[in-house]
Amino acid sequence: MIRPTPAIVAQSAVRRLPRLALILLCMAYVLPGYFGREPWKNADITAFGYMLELSGTPMGPTWLAPSIMHLEPEVDALLPYWLGAWAIKLAPAWLAPDFAARLPFGLMLVAVLVATWYGIYHLARSAGAQPVAFAFGGEAEPADYARAMADGGLLGLIGCLGLAQFSHETTPALAQLCFTALTFYGLSALNRALAPPLVAVGVGLVGLTLSGGPAVAALLGVGGALHGLIDRDDAQPDDDQRRWRVAGLLLATALAATLATALGLWQWRLSPPGTGWREWRGLGRLFLWFTWPLWPLLLWTLWRWRHQLRDLPRNRHLALPLLFLLVAVSTTLLTPASDRSLLLALPALATLAAFALPTLDRSVTALIDWFTLLFFTGCALIIWVIWISMQTGFPRQPAANVAKLAPGFEPSLQVLALAVALAGTIGWIWLVRWRVGRHRSAIWKSMVLPAGGATLCWLLLMTLWLPVLDYARSYAPMVQRILVLTDRPACVQVHGLGRGPIAALRFHGQLDTRPATRRADCPWLLVDAADAPTLPEAVDLSQWTFQARVRRPTDRTETILLYRRNAAP
Repeated sequence: MIRPTPAIVAQSAVRRLPRLALILLCMAYVLPGYFGREPWKNADITAFGYMLELSGTPMGPTWLAPSIMHLEPEVDALLPYWLGAWAIKLAPAWLAPDFAARLPFGLMLVAVLVATWYGIYHLARSAGAQPVAFAFGGEAEPADYARAMADGGLLGLIGCLGLAQFSHETTPALAQLCFTALTFYGLSALNRALAPPLVAVGVGLVGLTLSGGPAVAALLGVGGALHGLIDRDDAQPDDDQRRWRVAGLLLATALAATLATALGLWQWRLSPPGTGWREWRGLGRLFLWFTWPLWPLLLWTLWRWRHQLRDLPRNRHLALPLLFLLVAVSTTLLTPASDRSLLLALPALATLAAFALPTLDRSVTALIDWFTLLFFTGCALIIWVIWISMQTGFPRQPAANVAKLAPGFEPSLQVLALAVALAGTIGWIWLVRWRVGRHRSAIWKSMVLPAGGATLCWLLLMTLWLPVLDYARSYAPMVQRILVLTDRPACVQVHGLGRGPIAALRFHGQLDTRPATRRADCPWLLVDAADAPTLPEAVDLSQWTFQARVRRPTDRTETILLYRRNAAP
């Protein structure tokens, strides 16, 4: 017996979310964080360092093995570094290289939002996802229902805390998310078309492979092909067409796997979680905050759609997101970079959360609204109070806390940033009034305030707090201190420094960094304090004299020892 879906949706509940409002919200989320800041430690500056190195070399074998002082990337990716390097090469001379490198990543974030929206839209159009038909008509039209579900899912994705953490970095993580979302869209749309979705899947799997995720690409490709074999929720159930789809998916998977083999991208770094309570508690906390507010809606979807879960071949709107979620969660549990792996689950989580929306009771939606309103309004108020304290000294305690955490930071008034922050705050007030006063029956209504609140807080952080965050998370202050002490030498030798500090020295200081050897080629030597015990093995200490300790102002554990070469006798 085919059970009816739990979605009971009238046409009045799928009213259109104003496109202009949705576009402005997406712009307010995407644009802040790409302007006016330095590359941040660690992954951001490290990835940018590889892009900068490639941009200074012609296309060739070097591009197949990016390195900084013969140090290979920790993530076996190529395409993200290529995109950043090409952007730097093609950018005009007046455009800062770090900003130029961010441009393709900003476009990839936009692609994530667009691909997720269309993926949810096509899944919501499937037969198994349709709401219950009314006896006398009046149920939601399929296209309108799908559009409203896609709007709700996109708002949920924007409101997700985990997306804000990595979405504005120039790292392979964002590239992996982009191509995962593109693959998700392609598989979601395969029941309605053939060529464009297959192209999207092919680009997604190849891009994911070149971005450091060949195993994830293989699992998604094979899983998508297996789903195509058993899928019975098809707009056009034709066996020949089904075989073409499966063949196309297997071909795209084989192409990605062949490419990974040819380029040597199969690098297994499995790190299963320990059996101790501390490890699993840490993973639990990661899942809870990283996927908020999607995971409560996910649990509700699994409960309300539990009968449909027993027949996944006829309910592709549940089967496909669960496939992507399973792959991402498994990767999270088995790899050291658990948070960046969990990032790949967000499009699927947003989709499953969207299918909770038409089943929520009015009391639940009211609870979500009030909790979101209080939480994000409180966060925004805290951001404003601390900023006012930094600018005026009143109240005293927040300014004192900032001075303690970021010693040496000098606040300054940035008129443009203030204007944008004020506009965002006014927009939040308007959004709250709009949400309370109108559209009470729309199924996407519960996600408006979470998305708006997350966007507001991100906007305020990237305007009001950007100078202090830049000071705290950039290597620029440390590099500037080194330049003052060394009077900008032509080259420096380094020992024990990681990829991030080396990239910062090359970018911020324009320094030629060389490995420390017993032959003192440079007048200065920079040593990571943690590696100081191994320094006698690398250099002849009789040639060097200790000069100073240089610390990052906001991190006392990150210290560089500065040595000067002795004058020749």
